[in-house]
Amino acid sequence: MIWLRSLLIVSVGLAVALVCAWLFGDTFAARWLAFFLVAYALVNTSLLSRLHHWAILPGQRELPIANGAWGHMLDRLSRVVKDATERREELAAELTQLHSAVDRLPDGLVVLDRFDHVSWCNNAAAELHGIFGAGRPLHLFVRQPEFLAYLEGGDFSRPPVLALPARPGRLYEMRLHRTEGGAKLLITRDVTEQEKLDAMRRDFVANVSHELRTPVTVIGGFAETLLDLELDEPTRREYLGTILRQSRTLQRLVEDLLILSSLETSATPPAEERVDVHALVQTLAAEARALSQGRHTIEVHLEAPPLVRAPPAELESAVRNLLSNAVRYTPDGGRIDVDWRYRDDEAWLTVRDTGIGIAPEHLPRLTERFYRVDRGRSRDSGGTGLGLAIVKHIVQRVGGQLHIESALGQGSAFTLRLPAERLVPPEPERPRDAPVGEAR
Repeated sequence: MIWLRSLLIVSVGLAVALVCAWLFGDTFAARWLAFFLVAYALVNTSLLSRLHHWAILPGQRELPIANGAWGHMLDRLSRVVKDATERREELAAELTQLHSAVDRLPDGLVVLDRFDHVSWCNNAAAELHGIFGAGRPLHLFVRQPEFLAYLEGGDFSRPPVLALPARPGRLYEMRLHRTEGGAKLLITRDVTEQEKLDAMRRDFVANVSHELRTPVTVIGGFAETLLDLELDEPTRREYLGTILRQSRTLQRLVEDLLILSSLETSATPPAEERVDVHALVQTLAAEARALSQGRHTIEVHLEAPPLVRAPPAELESAVRNLLSNAVRYTPDGGRIDVDWRYRDDEAWLTVRDTGIGIAPEHLPRLTERFYRVDRGRSRDSGGTGLGLAIVKHIVQRVGGQLHIESALGQGSAFTLRLPAERLVPPEPERPRDAPVGEAR
């Protein structure tokens, strides 16, 4: 259509020239044709100049307007420019949203070119590494030798874990990924908690192995002796008794591990009931007296209301652990007191002894799994090193706290501090002469 319109304009000009030649002569026709061609050339040149002027800065200038063939072409070009502008605005909006979302990530992201210069980074990376601007080498901001060796080595399968000056006390994994064109993506991720969990897992495996080794070695050694040697009856019974004691130690260790695992991993809250703390404490105190066999004085003091809302089995396990520990670590002739009272808007159940006590530096770690103040004494007393960890998890599951006080050589006090809302208020007494269904 464009070339037809252009041809039509030229044809009209030639037709007018022929008419002029017929009416006014060849000279007039030649002058008309010259004027027409010059005007046609000037119009086209002007439009080309305006179009070129627009094409230099198409985003800041308006597209020229014309009629005829040029108008048809410029209309189409205008539609193309409009569509391109809309697509560009949509892409810019999506890119802005993407940058906004990436800037909210806790991980630091840095895009590097093939020369390891910073092309772009999000806010987290800027704060972690102090990156500002673009086009600067990464080593100006990240100067740890371990990372620089990792960057230059080319093997990105083992990223370093480093401490960053901007976040003291935290550990960060700095992992590189290759992208197209030789560029790289650096991801800086906080792995402090993961490192702590890994350390706890390693310590747990090491401690379990250590705790199992002694009874397993003793059982294996005495079993081999019984098989290889002819022993008299008293010696044989003594060896069998040792095997039995060590097997019971293994059994207690496995049971405590299962209980602790259940407390730590259970997603559903425990079933709660009304527990009579007075009856529970009296029963467990009687068990402790049987365990003590008269070697200690064990007294119970009950001042707070008797009923609480709690998982019965778990509360019983916590109190039994505290009482058995008091019996184990209190010398003969010592005293153990169990107090149930209301204090500071909490219900306190305290097991206090006059035992060997604990040095202050050990108190913060007493509830760690397998932590022992004196390993040899703990094993001799039959402890597994898990009792206080179990107690802490039980009391935390009901919204309470385990509080420990101790002084070396003066004894210890372990207190289960339960929230006041755990107490069940006593029911009002009904007058004796009132009928059962009558309200007063």
